[in-house]
Parts: sequence; structure tokens; C-alpha cells
Amino acid sequence: QVQLVESGGGSVQVGGSLRLSCLASRSIFNFNAMGWYRQAPGKERELVASIGNGASTGLATYYKGTVTGRFTITRDESTNTLYLEMNNLKPEDTAMYHCAGCPELGRLCQQRGSSNTWGQGTQVTVSS
Repeated sequence: QVQLVESGGGSVQVGGSLRLSCLASRSIFNFNAMGWYRQAPGKERELVASIGNGASTGLATYYKGTVTGRFTITRDESTNTLYLEMNNLKPEDTAMYHCAGCPELGRLCQQRGSSNTWGQGTQVTVSS
């Protein structure tokens, strides 16, 4: 079982930036796609961004509409690391952010993600 460990969360003011990292214990190529999800208190978990593995899904990306143009997802196969660069952060971005490895062949991460491998999460808090 691959283990995923997130880091890089923290508290920032509106308009600030953070870079989340997700280090995998084995090659991230084993996942057909990887993604970042977030869950705010009292809300359902939502898919924020996803990226393919360069094979079955190419390097296709998906972004939730409200983060498009502000967030960028990238992956580094050489270090088994997934990143999420977050700029121009807003209070509504406050949530626990989880990294996920997604197994569906030929598809990016799915909203439900019931078969995903999950990290423990890193908290992002944006204050005005």
C-alpha cells in the first residue's frame, strides 16, 4: 500500500499563496491519476484539481471552476511528489486538503473517489 504524506499547509491572509506537497512512499506512476481534494467543516469533500499520470490519461488536468487560474497542480516523478500551487487565496479556500492517488484507468480523479488512496491531510486557513 502506497502511503501519501501532505505538507505545506498553514495560515495566510487573503491574497496570499501556499504550496502544498504530497510525498508518496512509492512511484506515483502506479496511480492512473492524482488529485487534491478539500473538505471544509460542515461541507462535503470536493475535488479541487487532478492530473493524469502521463500514460493512460496523458498529462491532462482538471480544476474546480472556482480555483481555475489560481491553483496549479503538478507532479514530479523523480521525487514521487505531487504539488498544488495556490495563489490569490480566498477565505472560501479554507479547508483540510487531502492528496489522493486515483486508480480508474484512463480517467482523472473522480469526485466521489471511493477507491482512492488518501493522505492524512494538511490544513489551509485563509483569513481576511
